[in-house]
Amino acid sequence: MTDKEQAKELQKKLASEGVEYCYATYVDVHGVSKTKCVPISHLAHMIGGSELFTVGALEGMGLVGPHFDECAAVPDLASATILPWDRRYCWFASDLHFHGEPYENCSRVILKKAAAKAAQKNLVFNLGIEPEFYVLRRSADGLAPFQTETFHGPTPAYDLHQISLAGPFLEELTRYVEELGWGLYSFDQEGGHGQFEIDFGYADVLTTADRLTFFRFMVKSIARKHGAVASFMPKPFSNDFRSGAHHNMSLMDTASKENIFDASVRPVGDLARNYGLGATDDTLHFAGGLLEHAQALCAFTCPSYNSYKGLIAQGDMPDMSWAPVLQAYGRNNRSAMLRLPMNRPCIENRAPDMSANFYLSSAFSLYAGLDGLERKVDPGQPLNDNLYLARDIRSQGRNVRRLPRTLLEASDALDESSFARSVLGEEFIDIYVAQKRKEWDAQFYTVTPVERDKYLTFV
Repeated sequence: MTDKEQAKELQKKLASEGVEYCYATYVDVHGVSKTKCVPISHLAHMIGGSELFTVGALEGMGLVGPHFDECAAVPDLASATILPWDRRYCWFASDLHFHGEPYENCSRVILKKAAAKAAQKNLVFNLGIEPEFYVLRRSADGLAPFQTETFHGPTPAYDLHQISLAGPFLEELTRYVEELGWGLYSFDQEGGHGQFEIDFGYADVLTTADRLTFFRFMVKSIARKHGAVASFMPKPFSNDFRSGAHHNMSLMDTASKENIFDASVRPVGDLARNYGLGATDDTLHFAGGLLEHAQALCAFTCPSYNSYKGLIAQGDMPDMSWAPVLQAYGRNNRSAMLRLPMNRPCIENRAPDMSANFYLSSAFSLYAGLDGLERKVDPGQPLNDNLYLARDIRSQGRNVRRLPRTLLEASDALDESSFARSVLGEEFIDIYVAQKRKEWDAQFYTVTPVERDKYLTFV
């Protein structure tokens, strides 16, 4: 069947299911979804790339200037998703094309190139992400938790009463997650007031990035139905928990269908044995690559000015933050950037937050990990103690340093990374870094009322 015939068949099928309109979506450099909507009668044309976008009008997409041609959004048919809450619409993840070729600065195209490199090594990069987010309602005093009854105590984490109060919203959201076949297995009230986590199954990296992009759209749409506001801001309140998006990563051998990080089916190597870990050497080498490129990686996993207000040990919070602060790894250690969980054979990067462009965060994670595998990078001794109590970072090991404290630090690390430039391209790095420095400047040079109150008559 030709592409045109497939498009016609899909158009007919969707129309028979009541679909009236279709979105051809892609994300900008910040991970924000963009789209044009067409009637179902125009779907075949849309699949052929009929919908054009002047991407130079958007921040950080390149092709700046009125003399450049438009990009076409080419939908991925496998990503077709009928909106569970409004079945008149169908959503597609799309790749941008420029002059008939995949556009090199499109986030989804960048991820597909990274996945293709893994495929050349007969590997599939599988990824599971743990999305956390706040659901808030507007009150006379500003924004308040979605639940109308205030929680009293140190933290509402796992509180039965609080999650039951959010039932109408959570029941609808999780029903749709199940309907979409994502493998829902739990959801809970998180540590923040009005904060939730929805956990579902992992998949190949492109599928997961598509799902998380759609997930943010779905959460916002359903929250709005319930008169609430869903927020993926990493740290909306200085005295409450950040919203993380931990990346759980593994590699499948396409021949054996085995997870090469799984020590139950793969031998424990000499390196892992020396470090007292029940892991494969491939696990450690991949982790070594992630650690070696961690400073630059943070520019993608923690991409906003606000992100770095969450990468703290405590700050204004009454207790520890549960966010990583050191570029380190450990066995089931939640205070390190990388954790080797006891209950699943993967590497968990605990630094990413919910403001990430998941195509970019996962693409560079894959490139960094593959670099570690290729060069057999030694990640050093695991750190299994409470790193929040570590006073002397240098004494912890040769690979250990503080994660970037600001977006500027992370952007500078990315700018200076010859490795990042080699895998992602000079033009893209220049575009991305320029956007992040612009964001830093806009926030940093703003004088806030709190700052004015403190320093107006300080000296």
